[in-house]
Amino acid sequence: MPSNYTTKDIRKRMQSQGLRITPQRLAVYANLLARSDHPTVEEILTDINRDLPISSKATIYSALTVLREVGLVKEVLLEEGVTRYDANVQPHHHFCCQNCGAIVDINWETFSNLQLDRLPPGLHAEGYEVIIKGKCERPDCQMAS
Repeated sequence: MPSNYTTKDIRKRMQSQGLRITPQRLAVYANLLARSDHPTVEEILTDINRDLPISSKATIYSALTVLREVGLVKEVLLEEGVTRYDANVQPHHHFCCQNCGAIVDINWETFSNLQLDRLPPGLHAEGYEVIIKGKCERPDCQMAS
């Protein structure tokens, strides 16, 4: 998601979903819009409280729950036992680097030709998301090898 949203843009987006705007919800949503790394609750909490400690883990969870319920963010499960959050709620896939942990959004059309009609009898797909695991070639990843 683009990181050039203004506070006014974010407020308008939240209001369009019928949300009461609190400083914590605003901070959490703005934080997610500015990131592309699919952070955990702990990472969001650390980032938000870096300059001005205003939130607890419970507050972050609460804000994320509300934002998810109205469709402004989604939970992303890319690894066992770790819930990450993404403000990009458009359909897309993910690449996860097994070396450095980077997560990269992959355009939905990359895998739009999956033949879901070939599922075993009695199974009917309602959606899918492809998670690709591998190694990236980012300069900072090379150091992690």
